[in-house]
Amino acid sequence: MNYWLMKSEPDVFGIDDLKKMPKQTEHWDGVRNYQARNMMRDGMKKGDHVFFYHSNCKVPGIVGIMEVVKEGYPDFTAHNPESKYYDPKSTDDNPRWFMVDIKYTRHLKRTISLDELKVQPGLEDMAVVRKGNRLSINPVTAEQWQIILGME
Repeated sequence: MNYWLMKSEPDVFGIDDLKKMPKQTEHWDGVRNYQARNMMRDGMKKGDHVFFYHSNCKVPGIVGIMEVVKEGYPDFTAHNPESKYYDPKSTDDNPRWFMVDIKYTRHLKRTISLDELKVQPGLEDMAVVRKGNRLSINPVTAEQWQIILGME
């Protein structure tokens, strides 16, 4: 099993939105960074656990846990001219962008803020705490996962 952290702005799609979805499951679309795309396409596997991270908000941080329930497949929003994620260079024969389906597991007992993550021993190498890291998807080690769960 692999562990991940996926960021979303709570006013765009937050953990409460995921919880309200049918079967508490939704596709994670709109990723338009090749490195993050590759993680979804090649790295994420069914059953992997994911931290839900709220970004670009008053208190950015980890708010919950999700599970990958469908492995990477072409992001259909890239083919829709009405979508803000439209990419005319992405075709059915040669899709540029991928997504996974994720399922709500639970809220954390409290938000674990980015400021807390930055000072927590054992998380120094975690991608989300590094300056300049703007990727919306980051791998998390099993050790980092356990440290964060212990911070609840």
